[in-house]
Amino acid sequence: MSNRTLNLNDTVYDYLLAHSLRESALLKQLREETATLEMARMQISPEQGQFLNLLIKLLGARQAIEVGVFTGYSALCIADALPADGRLVACDINREWTDMAQRYWREAGVNQKIELLLAPADKTLQKLIDHGNANSFDFAFIDADKTHYLTYYEQCLKLIRKGGIIAIDNTLWSGHVADPDVNDEDTVAIRDVNDALHSDSRVDISLLPIGDGLTLALKR
Repeated sequence: MSNRTLNLNDTVYDYLLAHSLRESALLKQLREETATLEMARMQISPEQGQFLNLLIKLLGARQAIEVGVFTGYSALCIADALPADGRLVACDINREWTDMAQRYWREAGVNQKIELLLAPADKTLQKLIDHGNANSFDFAFIDADKTHYLTYYEQCLKLIRKGGIIAIDNTLWSGHVADPDVNDEDTVAIRDVNDALHSDSRVDISLLPIGDGLTLALKR
């Protein structure tokens, strides 16, 4: 037993992957191709992708949002868990990365579930709100530019139904959020999100030490 979260050294992390991860060959291929890119650090960890997949299934989600697609690993994990008539609205601005994502989505046979919208995510989310989609989504995953996290959160909170979940990535930010000497724009923005959610009575929350920190907010 332990009264705090276990520190995962390389040996324990390898054990975790060996005894939990059920990553498909295609997901592994996508992760390995992404690792060759200059911005590979933006890729979520495989155990986090599997967690998102399980979370979608537990929710019985049919409609989901992703803010920040990159090369499509998390979108593939989410879409795979949606029913055949499910929909994932995927928001990004980078055509090169999302072209790679769509190649894998097609190969996985989930491309018909994913609606990729290449535009600033705040504009896309606001259009969804303006077009009467408030309270209609089951799940949202936010993993994009950190300085707009609070905006994305507020917009997703309008779009998510009661009992739906918003998952926000990078909320531990390699530990920088806990270091008062680190005050760059991204770190400050994530601190602001963490502070805001901690006192937000509209949601129940849990900040999980998975990946780079993942906050779950369940809409009351």
